[in-house]
Amino acid sequence: MSMIYGERIRLRAAERNDVKTFYNWVNDPDVTRYLSMYLPLSIVDEENWFNSMSQRPQSEKTLSIEIRNESGWKLIGNCGVFDIDTVTRSGELGIMLGEKDEWNKGYGTEAMMLLVKHCFNTLNFNRVHLRVYAENLRAKRSYEKAGFVEEGRLREAVYKHGKYDDVIVMSVLRSDLIKTKGKP
Repeated sequence: MSMIYGERIRLRAAERNDVKTFYNWVNDPDVTRYLSMYLPLSIVDEENWFNSMSQRPQSEKTLSIEIRNESGWKLIGNCGVFDIDTVTRSGELGIMLGEKDEWNKGYGTEAMMLLVKHCFNTLNFNRVHLRVYAENLRAKRSYEKAGFVEEGRLREAVYKHGKYDDVIVMSVLRSDLIKTKGKP
């Protein structure tokens, strides 16, 4: 797969030299606050994850999110599609923006829009969905901007930071984007 370019970002295949950066992110409590991770990971854990991910089908491999800066491209996060169902032409999306100094600049929304477009126009999906903690209002707004609508709520489905939180399931259909934008 070639790189996927947006206005300010690009999605590219994750490389082995990204692992050290990913390791730093997944061990930062601010970054993982709204992710399903809750225990520290070793560099070996992260390398094992990378090795496992590299064995998946091409469509399920993690994509690195980069922004252009004065010296070229800067890695700020990753995203991907997983649990692909080839019968229903659907899959689940995930994203992690690890560079905290790049938060609140719309990069997550742009990355999600590119990933959704990739799912519909390259992978020929009909539906994509994701899960977001109810407390994560910033992410929920970002997903709504990318066309996602709330589908349901799993009450007190996650326990983090000493309390339970609901998990919201959001999705976007190919037909939703055709209605709102005239194309997926």
